[in-house]
Amino acid sequence: MADDGLRLGGLSSGLAVVLNGDNKREGSGKSRLVSYCEGFGDQSVERTLEHIFNLPYKTVKQLTRPVDISTVRSIIKNEFFKHHPELKTVATKIRDGVVGLEESSISGEIRIVKQPLLVESHALFSSARANSCVWKGKWMYEVTLETCGIQQLGWATLFCPFTDHKGVGDADDSYAYDGKRVSKWNKEPEPYGQSWVVGDVIGCCIDLDYDEILFYRNGVSLGVAFGGIRKMVPGLGYYPAISLSQGERCELNFGGLPFKYPIKGFLPIQSSPSSKPIATSLFDCFLRLLQMQRLERAETDTVEKLSRLKRFASFEELSQPVPQGICEEIFSALNAEIGSAEYIAHGPFLSFMMDVFRIHPPHDYLNLDRVLDSLLQFEESKLLLKHVFEALSSGCKTGLLVLTDCPYSGSYSHLALACHILRREELMTLWWKSSDFEFLFEGLLSRKSQNKQDLQCLIPSVWWPGSCEDISNENSMVMTTTALSEAVNKIEEKQRDLCRLVMQFIPPVEPPQLPGSVFRTFLQNTLLKNRGADRNMPPPGVSNNSVLVSLFTVILHFLSEGFAAGDIYGWIKGSGTDSGAHVGFLHRGGQQSFPAGLFLKNDPHRIDISRLGGSYSHLSKFNPVINSEKEEEIIRWEEGCMDDEESRVTHFSRQKPCCCSSYDADLSSCSKYPVRRLGKGSHGSCSSISDRSSHVTAECSTGNLNDEIADKPSTSDHSDSEFAFRPRQHFRILQRENNTLSSATLKEEELLDAMLLLYHLGLAPNFKQVREFYFLYFSFYL
Repeated sequence: MADDGLRLGGLSSGLAVVLNGDNKREGSGKSRLVSYCEGFGDQSVERTLEHIFNLPYKTVKQLTRPVDISTVRSIIKNEFFKHHPELKTVATKIRDGVVGLEESSISGEIRIVKQPLLVESHALFSSARANSCVWKGKWMYEVTLETCGIQQLGWATLFCPFTDHKGVGDADDSYAYDGKRVSKWNKEPEPYGQSWVVGDVIGCCIDLDYDEILFYRNGVSLGVAFGGIRKMVPGLGYYPAISLSQGERCELNFGGLPFKYPIKGFLPIQSSPSSKPIATSLFDCFLRLLQMQRLERAETDTVEKLSRLKRFASFEELSQPVPQGICEEIFSALNAEIGSAEYIAHGPFLSFMMDVFRIHPPHDYLNLDRVLDSLLQFEESKLLLKHVFEALSSGCKTGLLVLTDCPYSGSYSHLALACHILRREELMTLWWKSSDFEFLFEGLLSRKSQNKQDLQCLIPSVWWPGSCEDISNENSMVMTTTALSEAVNKIEEKQRDLCRLVMQFIPPVEPPQLPGSVFRTFLQNTLLKNRGADRNMPPPGVSNNSVLVSLFTVILHFLSEGFAAGDIYGWIKGSGTDSGAHVGFLHRGGQQSFPAGLFLKNDPHRIDISRLGGSYSHLSKFNPVINSEKEEEIIRWEEGCMDDEESRVTHFSRQKPCCCSSYDADLSSCSKYPVRRLGKGSHGSCSSISDRSSHVTAECSTGNLNDEIADKPSTSDHSDSEFAFRPRQHFRILQRENNTLSSATLKEEELLDAMLLLYHLGLAPNFKQVREFYFLYFSFYL
C-alpha cells in the first residue's frame, strides 16, 4: 500500500508536513504542523489533490469551482493515468486464461464442493491434473488443506497414468509431496518435509531453469524435493496434479486468486487480471485521503488555522467527491474485465480494508464506516463485498498464531473486521442471501491447527512440575502460555460476537421470523451434516473439527455466562429457575431428560469400542440400561450447590462460581461446582461437572447417532420435527426459504441439547487432538 505519512521530499510542495521545532510562545518542543508553500496565494485544494493522487507539483491547475465527482474523474483520466503509464486502461473483455481441472484426466470421483476449485474425493483414490502445463521458467500454484489425510500434491506429465491405485508421484516424470506420510513420491517414497495440518497452505513450485521441484508450507521452504528433472518441450510440459484419498478435501489456486504466500521469482499458472494495477493504485489514493482525516484528528487546532489561511484543504471538502470518483473508476475497470471482481476483492480490496481498519487495536471504525458508506452508493459494490466475505472466511481458516503478534493473532483480525461489517443490516442480509452462507459461517468459526514444528515455535521452552529444566524455562513457558491464552480468548470473544449478530438477525422473509431462526437453522444443519463425524473414517462433507469445537465453546459460554446483550436475553431466556438477568442458564438451575439407553441401543460395536468413562460392559454394570421405552434419565442441576449441600456458591454470594473466578485461580476449585444427577425414581448425591460429563459421555458416545435419536423427547416448547434428527437416508439440509425457517424463538434448552451433541461429535471422539489444541485454553480458562 502507499506510504503512511506525508513526505517533504519527492512529493509536491504546498503540502502540510510535520516538522520538529520549539514553539517559543508556548514553550514546548512538541512537533507542529506547518504549511510548505512557495507562495501565500497557493490554493490548498489543488496541492492536496496532487498528494492524494501522487502527482507532481502543480500538475492540477487552479480550480474555478468546488471539487465534485466530475472534477475528480477528470483528474484521474487526464493526469493520473498520464503520469502513471503502467496503469493501462482496461478494454471490455472476459478475463482470459482461466486454469482449472481437465475433466478428461479425472480418475476416481472428484467433486467441486465450491467454485472455483474447492474439491473433494468421493472415491477410494482420485486423481486429476490441470488444463495448463509449463515447460520453461519458474511457476507455482497453492493448495489450501481442508483435511489433512493422504493427499499427493505436485506435478505430472501426460504420460503419468492415473488409476484406482496410482496417482501423482507413482510414475516417471511425476512428482508429489505427501504431508500425511511426510514423504516425497517419484515411483517410490522418500522422507521429506513436515507433517501437514488442516489450514496449511502448500506452495507447489517448479523451477525449469534449474530443473528442480520444491515445496513450501505456509511460505516456509521445505527444501528442494527433486533435482535433475527431465526437460520438456512446448505442449508436453509439466501439469499441476493432485491425488486424494476418500473424503480428502482441498482448495486449488492456480492464480485465479492472489496467493496467500507468494514465492519471489515464481509466477502463477494463471495470470492476474489486468485491472489489478489500476484497482491497487486507486485504493492507495483512497487510503492517502483517509490518512489526512487521521492527521486532522491528531492536530485539529493547527489544521483549522492552516485551513483558514487556505494553505491546507480540510478533509471534509474532499470526503465526498474524491471517494465517489475513485469508486466510479474502480467499478468501471472491474465492469470492463468480467470475472476480475473476485480477484480484486481477495487481494487489493481486502488489503485496503485491513489497512483502514488496522489489524491490531485501536481499530479505525470511523474511517472504515466512511469506506462502506462510499461503496454502498454503488450497486456493483455488493458483488465485491460478497467476495470479501469469502476472503475473510478463508483468512480465518489459514490464520497463523504468531507469538510476537499475540494477543491479536491467528484469525482475530479477519473476525474483527467481519463483525464490524456485519453490524450493518444491509450487509448481514447480503451475506445471509448468498448461497454459501453456511459454508462461510463455518469458515469464520474455523481455526488453523498446529503441527510439531508450529508448537515448537510457539512454545520454545517447556517446563512442568518436577522437571529438571531450569527455573527460567518455567518463567518463559508461563509468559508464552499466558500470551497464547490471551490470543485464544480474543478469538473466542470475536466468535461470540459473530454468533450474537447472527442470533439477533431477523431475515427479511414472509411470514416474519423471530430472532434466532437463522442461527437455529445453521446449528441444526451443522449437526445433521456431521452425523458420523465421530467415526474412524468420517464420511465426505463433514465440517472441520475446529468448527464443532468453536460452536461448543460459544454455546457453553452463552449458557454459563449469559449473552451480555439485553435484546437477546429477553427472547432467548429458557425455563430454568431465574436468578437474575445476568446469570447464565446453567447457573439458574434446571433439568434435562434423556431416554435411557438412547445412544447405546442397536449399536453393533458397543462391546468392542472403548468409551470415555469405560468400556460398555463396565458402564452397563454401574449404569444398567432398562429396556423400557418410557424409561428416562433425568439430569438436574442447581446453581452453586456445594458438596455438603449446606453452603451455596452463587453469582450473588461473596464467593463466586469457578466460571467467574480469575484465570489464575486454583484448578482444584473447579471440582466444587456441582451438578445433581438423579435417575428416575432414585435418590442421588451431588457430583461435580466432570463426573456428570463423564457419565453423559459414557451413555451418549456411540460410533454414530442412530435413527432412534428422532424419538428424543423435547425439553423446549418446540415439536420434535423442528430440532430432532432424522434417519440419514431421509434427512435434508434445511434451506433458508419462507416455508422452512421456523418462526419460533430459539431457546436455551435447545442450545444445551446442541452443545451436548457437539461435545460427542467434535470433542469426545477426538479427545487427544482437542486436548493438544485446547491445552492452553483449559489451563487458563477453568
